Order: sequence, then C-alpha cells, then structure tokens
Amino acid sequence: MRGEFLDLGGARLYYYAAGSRGAGEPIILLHGFPTSGHLWADVVPALPAGHRVVVLDLLGYGRSDPAGPGQSGINSHADRVVAVADQLGIERACLVGHGIGGGVAQAVAIRFPHRVSHLCLVGSVMLSDWPTRRAKLFRALARMGPFVPASWTVGALRAELVRGYVDHERGERDLDLFLRPFAGPAGRNALLNHLRAATSGATHDISAQLRDTKVPAAVLWGADDRIFPPDYGRALAASIPGCTFDVIEGARHFIPAEASFGVAHTIATLLAR
Repeated sequence: MRGEFLDLGGARLYYYAAGSRGAGEPIILLHGFPTSGHLWADVVPALPAGHRVVVLDLLGYGRSDPAGPGQSGINSHADRVVAVADQLGIERACLVGHGIGGGVAQAVAIRFPHRVSHLCLVGSVMLSDWPTRRAKLFRALARMGPFVPASWTVGALRAELVRGYVDHERGERDLDLFLRPFAGPAGRNALLNHLRAATSGATHDISAQLRDTKVPAAVLWGADDRIFPPDYGRALAASIPGCTFDVIEGARHFIPAEASFGVAHTIATLLAR
C-alpha cells in the first residue's frame, strides 16, 4: 500500500490504494468523525481479492488538508468523493461508510446514483435524524468550544468517543491518532466546524430520496453500540429498499477497528448480490 495526495481545487486529499484490479467493482472506504482512513487498516487485508480498494482521508481529517469555511458539510464531502473517483478513473464503486462517512456515502448514492454499484453503511448516521443525546452533546460542544481551552473540548469529545470501543486501551491509542489534527486553538476551531456541519440538518431535504435507491445495500451495526443505538440502524436499513441489517454481537461503535473480519464479511456478501 502506498499513500498519495490528490489536489482538488487547491485542497489536498490523502488516500491510499490497496487490493488488486480485477473483474470486481472498486471499493471506496469512507471514515467518519473524527477518525481517518486508518480506521479501515484491519478491514482492507480481509476484503475479497479482485477489487481495487481506495481508502480516503476526508478533507479536514487525518493527513488531508484542513477544511475551510463551508467545506465540512456532508454534500461537500460527497462532491469531493466523486471528484476523487474521477481523478482515479473509477466510474462506479461500492461505497462503504462508517459514521458520518456513511452519511457521505448516502449523499453520493442519492445525488450521483450512477456512480454507486453497492452501498454499505456501518454504524452510520441517518441524513434525516441524529439520536437526540448525540445531537445535544455535539451542539453543546460546538456552542461552548470557543470559550473554553482547546484541550477541554478535545478531552470532552475523547471521553465520549472512547465509549465506542470495547477495548478502551485500543480506543485511547486510536483516538490519540484521530484527534491529533485537532490539537491547539486552530485544530479546536476546525473540530467545532465539523461538529456544526454534522448537526446542521442541511441534508434533511435529500434524506427521503433514500427510498429511491436501486443498488444492493447493507447496514451493519455493533449490538452494543453506545454512540448510535441499534434501533437507529434498523430504522436506517428500513428506509432503503431491499437493504439487509446485521449486527455483530459484543461490538460497539468502532467496529471497523475492533470487528474487521465481520465488516469485511458483510462487504463480501454485499458484493456477491
């Protein structure tokens, strides 16, 4: 695997390619908030052979450039995913998204349906709704963030997100990496922009169009998810025609990191449909 940067209108996005070109559809893996492409590190080698795999750091995360004003919304990320596919010569792909990355995958499927062959949503947000407790927390952090030390904002978010791991030591290590771009005042401001964009409700108007999705789709959840409860995932799956819904027992929210073989199995099963 080797990583490279793509220049999209002056903003650099980091990605790495894996797998092998073959008859299978390419697979694009999209992380959520506040992670990076590293989330998929253990999933990639477990994916079926014959598929080109692209792992992307969304703008503002990981090694990609910081996001500027108005660049953190779901639709903006979706536009850039399509632009990345254009640059890499990918006409159609299986989109796999975790958390907010699942919202980005949904937005691509709705707005650019001819670019999506399969849709896999892993512990994903719904474009129409956020769980009430999560929305309140994120909005509170976004509101208070400018008036408290950057370390407090990052620490409060970290304490909440580590609950998404079964193995808290693994979670602490992962979050050290994921939250690194958000250290200091500039990073804190970028983090707040992501939180505001995530809970803005700007995608409510397109969420109803999920019912028109024609591609094979699957929703996968951790049975003990402390971030988004499984009932939320069931509702998401029910909004997509023909979508399957599966849970991984004993898993929480960050299942690409902690249940990589289960995630890879779900993707392989979906690709066979």
